[in-house]
Amino acid sequence: MTDLGPAVLHLSAPAKINLYLHVTGRRADGYHLLDSLIAFTGLADSVELGPGRDFEITIDGPFADAAGPPDDNLALRAARALARAAGVDAGARIRLTKQIPAAAGLGGGSADAAAVLAGFMRLWDVPDGVVDLAAIGLRLGADVPACLAGRPVFVGGIGEEIADAPRLPAAGVLLVNPGVAVSTSSVFAGRRGGFSAVARFASAPSSTADLAAILDARSNDLTEASCRLVPVLEDVLSAIRAAPGCRLARMSGSGATCFGLFDDEAAALAALPAVRRGDWWAAATALA
Repeated sequence: MTDLGPAVLHLSAPAKINLYLHVTGRRADGYHLLDSLIAFTGLADSVELGPGRDFEITIDGPFADAAGPPDDNLALRAARALARAAGVDAGARIRLTKQIPAAAGLGGGSADAAAVLAGFMRLWDVPDGVVDLAAIGLRLGADVPACLAGRPVFVGGIGEEIADAPRLPAAGVLLVNPGVAVSTSSVFAGRRGGFSAVARFASAPSSTADLAAILDARSNDLTEASCRLVPVLEDVLSAIRAAPGCRLARMSGSGATCFGLFDDEAAALAALPAVRRGDWWAAATALA
């Protein structure tokens, strides 16, 4: 591991989950239109930022090997994009500690990029209004604008439309990933059927049970296509659904991570043994 020296900023990049995800249409250019409720969890990557003569990145942690080539990392691309947009003639040193599985429907790369954008706005002292962070983020990835918000939000369009969601209860979350990659583009290409309606709600759920009841009337429209491509996802969802105390089981994004909602983090932790299977990865956390 390369020593960056004293970090100027230590930031958290939390994993997101799509509590529901409706495909509401398709643009002429082929991009699908979405309506989704995105929330964030206590599972997070750690991001350290500091000044540098060039753009450098170091990646460690349990999922470092799955993060892809460092030079193409979304966090490094975010720093370069911000420097260009803001006219900053400076380098950046980034250290990522990857706790979030890669390419798993949890937005780990997007969360890292959002933390880098927000952090270097501060480190480079870029005044508000000089750059459009959300626009920069959207060019990097559809989940980056939501990750910049960092709170429960409804997401529309192709990711660029962000609206505040009601306050959510502090539900426990059990995350399970079978260790199989799912191609987002293949999932969208394989989706069947028509489009769903926008399904936003205004009242804050009073409890996890209330939230689960609201979400039960909604869905993740990508689940069927993902399960056809990766049949083990059906086993993952069944295992979560059968875990003691589970209020709702659902896939996040296009997969492969699925989640269960529980009354609190302790209940999610108690359910961990029920979803242990071979090389499946599982973690208990809570909505942040």
